[in-house]
Amino acid sequence: MTGRFSKGIRFAGLGALYFSVMSACAKLAGSRLPSQEIVFFRAIVVTGLTYAVLRSRGLSPWGAEPGRKPLGIERRLLLLRGLFGYAALSCFLWAVIRLPLADATVIHFTNPVWTALLAAFFIGEVLRGWEVLLAVVALGGVVLVARPGFLVGQVSGLDPLAVAAALAGAVLSAAAYVTAKRLTRTQDPLVIVFAFAAMSLVGSIPPTLRNFVMPDLLGWVLLLGVGLGAQGGQVYVTKALQVEKAARVMAVGYLQIVFAAAWGLILFQEVPDRWTGLGAAVIIGSTFVMGRLHPVAAPRGR
Repeated sequence: MTGRFSKGIRFAGLGALYFSVMSACAKLAGSRLPSQEIVFFRAIVVTGLTYAVLRSRGLSPWGAEPGRKPLGIERRLLLLRGLFGYAALSCFLWAVIRLPLADATVIHFTNPVWTALLAAFFIGEVLRGWEVLLAVVALGGVVLVARPGFLVGQVSGLDPLAVAAALAGAVLSAAAYVTAKRLTRTQDPLVIVFAFAAMSLVGSIPPTLRNFVMPDLLGWVLLLGVGLGAQGGQVYVTKALQVEKAARVMAVGYLQIVFAAAWGLILFQEVPDRWTGLGAAVIIGSTFVMGRLHPVAAPRGR
């Protein structure tokens, strides 16, 4: 055991907190605005802030490419990271509309499992048995909080395409984070954030133009909250990936469920029941143990 949490685990926890703020603001904004419009304005805020910081530091938002090739391997990976991220977000939103929120959420939070598998296969990360066990225990906590109908028998006849979309979103999310992990070897974290934000901006323009709704004052405030939450979440998770195993970072991301329960109580008067409390305790406990155990250095040969 270490005397304190590793830097990567702390960054991942902060990222989860920021993403929970983004989700709370998005839920409030969702009663006023179409979902793709929220994605569009989120992308504007993140793209603008990230671009400004990169330029102030003298860095190209398009990344560093050895040999000055216009589209070498690094920029291709940045493009893939953006495509994977936007596709994952789109799949998740499509599934949420067609599935109970709990079902969509628990399917999405299988992504640490896919992250571990993809990271082991593509970038050579080695996982110990206890790391896999803690990730599975944390997933059990998510199930206790979400109590998805397809597991407890309360909902039948789920749309198979929606279930497939939610699962695809989880796998694509894992692919995005594994790609980001590989890119942290050569790219500044903000360059990786910019790639996702820019791709989301381009992808969300057509649906936003088709169904645009002018936000009121509160709508603008909420959209700003969505953008700032996304910016903080992306930056801290990418920083975590720079110094920590991808699978461990994703497992700590389960804390978003705990933060979401807190926001639900504060903002929406959604009182957690005993199962939510038990699930939150499981998530926090497994994250605490994972954060305190000595990490194993990941190979960097691939």
